Amino acid sequence: MVDHQIIDVRTSTLSVEDLAALRANLREQRLFRQEQLQQLSSAAPTRADAFLDRRAAAQIEVRVKLAASARMVLADVEAALTRLDQGCYGNCDLCRKPITRERLMIVPQARHCTRCQQVREAGR
Repeated sequence: MVDHQIIDVRTSTLSVEDLAALRANLREQRLFRQEQLQQLSSAAPTRADAFLDRRAAAQIEVRVKLAASARMVLADVEAALTRLDQGCYGNCDLCRKPITRERLMIVPQARHCTRCQQVREAGR
């Protein structure tokens, strides 16, 4: 199956091959996070067990935090796949400039260029 992209090559730093590799990476990440969430929900101790065992309570807390993190990453991955489908992948949500190829290869779900990401993190 061939994915047709509507990426403006004048502003994008990504080749067709880059986009295909990024899409494959994002799909792999989506599958991993979905499986992770399924495992976390199926193997969790019950709340009744937690009252009986402090270790079970700690395990529940860890699983809840891991699941929350996995859901956040999954949402970012889904959003990146949507941007790919809509042809607006690879541009910063804030300044609208292209995100560097190097950054996207490391963090394919990135929504912001390095500069804007640093500004956002400094403001927290």
